[in-house]
Amino acid sequence: MAAKRKSKTHVFSWEGVNQKKVTSGGEVEAPSLSQARALLRQRGLRVTKIKRKQDKLFQKNSKIKSADISFASRQMATMIGAGIPIAQTMRAIGKGHENKAMEKLMLDLSRDVESGSSLSSALAKHPVHFNRLFVSLTEAGEESGKLDLMLDRVATYNEKLEIIKGKVKSAMLYPIIVLTVALLVTILMLLFVIPQFESLFGSVGADLPFLTRTIVNLSQWMQAHWWKFALVVTAAAVGFFAAYKRSEKLKFGIDRLLIRLPIFGVILRKSALARFSRTLAIIFGSGVPLVDGMSTVGAATGNRVYQNATETVKNEISTGRSLENSMAQTKLFPNMMLQMVSSGEESGELEVMLDKVADFYEREVDDAVESLSSIIEPVMIVILGGIIGTMVLAMYMPIFKLASVF
Repeated sequence: MAAKRKSKTHVFSWEGVNQKKVTSGGEVEAPSLSQARALLRQRGLRVTKIKRKQDKLFQKNSKIKSADISFASRQMATMIGAGIPIAQTMRAIGKGHENKAMEKLMLDLSRDVESGSSLSSALAKHPVHFNRLFVSLTEAGEESGKLDLMLDRVATYNEKLEIIKGKVKSAMLYPIIVLTVALLVTILMLLFVIPQFESLFGSVGADLPFLTRTIVNLSQWMQAHWWKFALVVTAAAVGFFAAYKRSEKLKFGIDRLLIRLPIFGVILRKSALARFSRTLAIIFGSGVPLVDGMSTVGAATGNRVYQNATETVKNEISTGRSLENSMAQTKLFPNMMLQMVSSGEESGELEVMLDKVADFYEREVDDAVESLSSIIEPVMIVILGGIIGTMVLAMYMPIFKLASVF
């Protein structure tokens, strides 16, 4: 006898009251609404509100961004500071969120807290969204009774990091877009514009100047072998990204190359220093041991060269050396920063000094990005205009030559 076909289940979100008269909520899977109610009754819950959620097949794909976590941290700090229970806070944040993935994450945290877990333990189950720094600071806040202050501090830290990341990305993205447009314009001209002039030159039968002949030959090759060109470029891009994804050595080499670039390298170095200082300051101020927190500091720099240097600093600190001497050994941190760290260690105000260093380099990044914007725009215009202007000149040179003959 054939096995019975398994019934399709749906997800239902619910709110209710348990046997201890505590309001709770969550999700349950069942084939129908009535069976979902029956299942919840078996758990000793009196359902006050229940509705079927949209099936996953028809849900819009959503991704949790760093900005979502920062905003949720700020909300958590405000609501917990106002005396609202943690589980209720999580539910409120989740249900008020437009991002379905974020809603699910908050409801999962709410259920974990309701089952008896601490907030830090619940956060530790989601390392993709809550790193070790976030979990450590939350745990420190729980132990000190200042959870709302710690969450507010984490939110401020994340927001500052996102701002500096955004500025660096915008500085790098603009020239890439302009150069991509220049390449596309060049290819389109070679495929569609140059052939029109080529037929005109062929009907006249005159000898072409060297520049014109070169452009025409390039256009002919592109028309005949454009698919080879596209295939090579695509294969090279796919191969590079596949190798980059697998090879830590290649990632390190690219990061080292980036910080050595003439203009962009300065921005990337100062950004890494700002993030290093900001993260180290918040770790030191929260009471987390430096040795335990240094791996988080390295990851926060966003550059593997500085991440490796941070691991070196971590190893040196664990042997009893001072932070300033350990950082100086890597030869990656500027003297001003080393002097500030040394002063902070001697005065017992390392957190304050590191925050000042972070503020300084964040301002430096702002100024560098602003200067880059004023420089890069005319440079990109010259590059784009030079490419197109060269092609236009090459096509009109034979026409000028013919006009001088007649």
